[in-house]
Amino acid sequence: QVQLVESGGGLVQSGGSLRLSCVASGFTFSGYAMGWFRQAPGKEREFAAVISWSGGTTYYADSVKGRFTISRDNAKNTVYLQMNSLKPEDTAVYYCAKSGVKIATTYPVNYNYWGQGTQVTVSS
Repeated sequence: QVQLVESGGGLVQSGGSLRLSCVASGFTFSGYAMGWFRQAPGKEREFAAVISWSGGTTYYADSVKGRFTISRDNAKNTVYLQMNSLKPEDTAVYYCAKSGVKIATTYPVNYNYWGQGTQVTVSS
């Protein structure tokens, strides 16, 4: 069965960095786009970043553009989210998600599997 296991979250000061990892199993990882979403307390889940099946196309939410970088290693079935210049408003649970298609898409409805999430807390 499909499994997505995130790691790398934690507590960091404003301006700091974290790298999230998501190890996937149970499907042909290189055949699908992968995304990162986040959900802050009391808010809806929102799109953060997506990468196409080959890694050739990436999209970012305006709120993270220039600070976050999504990447993937198809040989390791792993997608990463490098987060730099973190702000308190980046505090959220971050979810890795498998798209149902190869191309990069920002819409949650296009994702059919989700990880359990990893908490990121940025202190001011």
